Amino acid sequence: MAAAGGGSSVNPFLSDSEEEEPRDGGGNDPGLGGPLSPQQHEEEEAAVEVPGVLPGLRAAAPGEAGWAGPGAGEPPRVPVDALAAQLLRDQFLLTALELHTELLESGRELPRLRDYFSNPGNFERQSGTPPAGGAPGLWGAAGAAPGGAAASGKEPGPGQLNRAGSISTLDSLDFARYSDDGNRETDERVAENEVPLQERKNYKSSPEIQEPIKPLEKRALNFLVNEFLLKNSYKLTSITFSDESDDQDFELWDDVGLNIPKPPDLLQLYRDFGNHQVTARDVVDVAVGVEEDELEVTTPTLGSVPVFGVSQSTEQFLIMQKLEDQINTLNSEKWSLTEQIRRLESEIDFLKNENFAVPVVCDLVHVPPSVPEDNGSYLDIKSSDNDSKHGKTEEISLSISAEADSKTPKDDTLNSLPSKEREKLPSCALSNKAAIHFDKPNRTLSPAFHQALLSFCRMSAESRLGSEVSRIADSEKSVMLMLGRCLPHIVPNVLLAKREELIPLILCTACLHPEPKERDQLLHILFNLIKRPDDEQRQMILTGCVAFARHVGPTRVEAELLPQCWEQINHKYPERRLLVAESCGALAPYLPKEIRSSLVLSMLQQMLMEDKADLVREAVIKSLGIIMGYIDDPDKYQQGFELLLSALGDPSERVVSATHQVFLPAYAAWTTELGNLQLHLIPTLLNKIEKLLREGEHGLDEHKLHMYLSALQSLIPSLFSLVLQNAPFTSKAKLQGEVPPIEVTRFPRPVSPLQDVATIIGSREQLAVLLQLYDYQLELEGTTGWETLLWVVNQLLPQLIEIVGKINVASTACVHEFSRFFWRLCRTFGKIFTNTKVKPQFQEILRLSEENIDSTAGNGVLTKATVPIYATGVLTCYIQEEDRKLLIGFLEDVMTMLSLSHAPLNSLKASFVELGANPAYHELLLTVLWYGVVHTSALVRCTAARMFELLVKGVHETLVAQRVVPALITLSSDPEISVRIATIPAFGTIMETVIQRELLERVKMQLASFLEDPQYQDQHSLHTEIIKTFGRVGPNAEPRFRDEFVIPHLHKLALVNNQQSVDSKRLDIATHLFEAYSALSCCFISEDLMVNHFLPGLRCLRTDMEHLSPEHEVILSSMIKECEQKVENKTVQEPQGSMSIAASLVSEDTKTKFLNKMGQLTTSGAMLANVFQRKK
Repeated sequence: MAAAGGGSSVNPFLSDSEEEEPRDGGGNDPGLGGPLSPQQHEEEEAAVEVPGVLPGLRAAAPGEAGWAGPGAGEPPRVPVDALAAQLLRDQFLLTALELHTELLESGRELPRLRDYFSNPGNFERQSGTPPAGGAPGLWGAAGAAPGGAAASGKEPGPGQLNRAGSISTLDSLDFARYSDDGNRETDERVAENEVPLQERKNYKSSPEIQEPIKPLEKRALNFLVNEFLLKNSYKLTSITFSDESDDQDFELWDDVGLNIPKPPDLLQLYRDFGNHQVTARDVVDVAVGVEEDELEVTTPTLGSVPVFGVSQSTEQFLIMQKLEDQINTLNSEKWSLTEQIRRLESEIDFLKNENFAVPVVCDLVHVPPSVPEDNGSYLDIKSSDNDSKHGKTEEISLSISAEADSKTPKDDTLNSLPSKEREKLPSCALSNKAAIHFDKPNRTLSPAFHQALLSFCRMSAESRLGSEVSRIADSEKSVMLMLGRCLPHIVPNVLLAKREELIPLILCTACLHPEPKERDQLLHILFNLIKRPDDEQRQMILTGCVAFARHVGPTRVEAELLPQCWEQINHKYPERRLLVAESCGALAPYLPKEIRSSLVLSMLQQMLMEDKADLVREAVIKSLGIIMGYIDDPDKYQQGFELLLSALGDPSERVVSATHQVFLPAYAAWTTELGNLQLHLIPTLLNKIEKLLREGEHGLDEHKLHMYLSALQSLIPSLFSLVLQNAPFTSKAKLQGEVPPIEVTRFPRPVSPLQDVATIIGSREQLAVLLQLYDYQLELEGTTGWETLLWVVNQLLPQLIEIVGKINVASTACVHEFSRFFWRLCRTFGKIFTNTKVKPQFQEILRLSEENIDSTAGNGVLTKATVPIYATGVLTCYIQEEDRKLLIGFLEDVMTMLSLSHAPLNSLKASFVELGANPAYHELLLTVLWYGVVHTSALVRCTAARMFELLVKGVHETLVAQRVVPALITLSSDPEISVRIATIPAFGTIMETVIQRELLERVKMQLASFLEDPQYQDQHSLHTEIIKTFGRVGPNAEPRFRDEFVIPHLHKLALVNNQQSVDSKRLDIATHLFEAYSALSCCFISEDLMVNHFLPGLRCLRTDMEHLSPEHEVILSSMIKECEQKVENKTVQEPQGSMSIAASLVSEDTKTKFLNKMGQLTTSGAMLANVFQRKK
């Protein structure tokens, strides 16, 4: 065959060094004339080759012996097809692609390039790695050099496919470790030799003729297709597809039936297709390379392109050449396997003789190519590297060798290796030390004797642990395998208090272990490591889970970590469930977004609804907040809102607090992004409050009102941030120069960093710039075009003020809640906004003017909760002097208008109660009351006197002495009797709360003047007010005041009432006396007081009730009888001396027990004596 062309052949898959010699040898062929003869040109146009990597195939076509004539003065011209073949052979694919493009543009399309780039099968191998052997074009077939066959013995390079799976199967995508149809392919290759080449290539290249899909392949592809449809929102298509594949469960990859992890999704497979390579496995078949016939399935073949002028002899030559190459390859494999068998047999014999006596040494053994890679566990781990350029393979084998090291110097062997191979040697082979060997004794003992002698060394290699100890791992992978086997046995034997020390080992092994089942077992151990992990231990486990997630990526987190959480969602120990709840939040950033908004959200929802432990639900709420920060599926918005309402209504205060701190701000941020804060979230909460007020006319559910209103209050920072971010000046807000700092008191203190406006905006500096522009815009430029702020002014505020008007002013809790809400709203939106937008709307509704004094509408508004909420929620936001004056003026006007119109004082009282709770406003309130004390109208003075009663309880005694008592004494001498009577409740409250004796004496004297002054003798209303006050303050007043003043005067009033001729007045006084005596009957009353005042007063009262209210008379008779019995009992108990009632009861009990014990005994004296013996 070499003589056919007499010249060199250009093999496109040979290296430059291998082509030089044949090229020089054929340069003087007389049959070739000029740079490119007509014959060459014709053959160039017709030349095709079998693309792909065909190891060992070398053929040449005639006519390509040289590129220039003998006398050519110009450099030889390389044929375009040869150049293309060389580019493809050296894997310069981008250059080849550009050449192909330029040839297309010039109308000279080259079949070789067209077929190569049109076939995706050429790009399955790793890019950038040249193949080990190549197939030439037909034009070089006749000139094949004899040395060309040397390439046939090369093993396929690492960039080639290890097997030739059909493109219609999953094998070509490297889903499984081994090819399921390897034997069938071998049979096909044998059968193909009997089929003409053209028919065979036509058959394999035809897309319509493919092998039938396997059941497992079909199930795997069905699973991936369904997953792709779901992830890309083809939900209806997915449902239809699932119905048609009713024999398969698309929720579980394990249902497919392949014993492999779930592959990446279709999109990832598509993107990685060009970079596809077959990774090294634990075990590979010996000397299995890529055959030329196998690659014909996925690459263009000779039969797939039109061939013009190809002779039958050329086809026959190619067939013969390929068969020769196959023979050479098989012979090489046979020799390699024979050598391996021989070496392994010798090692087995040696091990039998030595049996662990000889230590492990590092040895270099040269073996032919295609020696199989071991499982990577322990010693005898071989690593084979192919050098594509030199065609040499060096193998490093860790083995137990007897005398090899003593015969072959280590350094010489290392130096004989190429530099690449030296880099790939294990550390033991590259150490500067000489190879480890041990001196042999100069003895003639038989190996059997040595073995018997060493058997007395107590070494255990039969047990599991002995097996692990006797073998030492020598690579990272084998270390992982060893840890995977040993950790399940180590963990149960470690103290519970120290098991967290194992977390790094477990996580590292779970990350790097190659076996999915082992990884699952390790993660199961991690989540069950500690029976009831405390807070610190849970934090450590969570830290490890996050590190694991960062290392392995979202797919493995979903497949490996989440199932562990799901298993423990109903664990009996709350600490385990707490770990699950915290894990869902910690892993949220590392999960696929579809899983976040589906599986994880469902898990947390289930735990929130079903878990009974407050701590677990609190952790669930925090994790839900984190999920809300990562979720991006708008369809889940309504589900999030329902979860928010459930969390706000939770009975546990911890859960509600976590909701306000984490969940609600995170949900509000997402709501803001969706544009639903002003469109849905806030309006919905307001509507729920209005519905509650409508339904609660006879009984308001204050808990739900608090729930909704507190949620609105927590949304204020998000609302203000939205207003700033959508303001007309936002585009101008740039950080330039020094920014004025924000005042510390500018915003209310947030309950959580997530409710800090600066955190929501991004930084305090950016917020400072926006606030400066915000105040300037409100003060000077107005709100035109500012939609978000106009919504607050024109929709939110009017609706809130309307709701406030519907609240029951007597409900202190509701008034307080709304006051705090308006206070936070005004402080957050600022002073300018409060003065220009909030106050005018309240003032318009309240209409505080003299004309409205007799107006029914005006009086109606002043009696509602609008007054206290405006006073305490809006007017107290800022405490400058002008603000205080405005508040004082408002309260004075309200007090005046309510008094003059004879309206109820509930709204004013609510204002005083709310403001009086803060000592900072005591002076201000006293100023308002002094205004009433000196007012010209008796009605206003009377109202002021009644307001003192509310203020006394919270005011310091100094203020009471300096400001309250003088004002009350002034009012007690008022010309109007109604004003004097109105001071009595305040005096009574002072007697109840103050402990200064001087103050008490002054009050006592004033009350005594009311009772003993003849001018008040017939003042029925005064007596009624005093009796009511005595009944209210008597039980809590100082005992001396009660005994010396209250009870005697009640007795006098009862005596006087017996003489009352007007039955209505007599019944009124008697009823109030009955209530006062009922309250005082619970107090300790001395015997003298009981006999001289209390019992006589009750008897006088019974006389009144006999004629006016018989039902009260029965109760009074019972009270009198009970008091008389108390007096009698005290008289009877006096002779007993100082023995207490408790002591008498104890003595009676002891006597009874003793007599019972004596009654159980017989009359035997011996037995009687035994009772008094000490127990031994």
